[in-house]
Amino acid sequence: EIINEIAEETGISKKDVSAVVESFMESIKKTLLDKEDNVYLRGFGSFIVKHRAEKTARNISKNTTITIPAHKIPSFKPAKTFIEEMKK
Repeated sequence: EIINEIAEETGISKKDVSAVVESFMESIKKTLLDKEDNVYLRGFGSFIVKHRAEKTARNISKNTTITIPAHKIPSFKPAKTFIEEMKK
């Protein structure tokens, strides 16, 4: 849907828009995965890497305790200006 909308608004072919959008998303993923750097998009938000500590959990159905290892998870934090726009 986003590709169709951008193509209509800009007059650029869907093929070209698709290539740019896919490249943009791949660039964000590579930055988060390889460099573990945060990606900041001014006025929109930040894609960040969160580190989750190891923890124990219970499997209620089997009545057992399991250990969930420490891991990283991607997260998105919207910009304050974006949040304010959503509230209006």
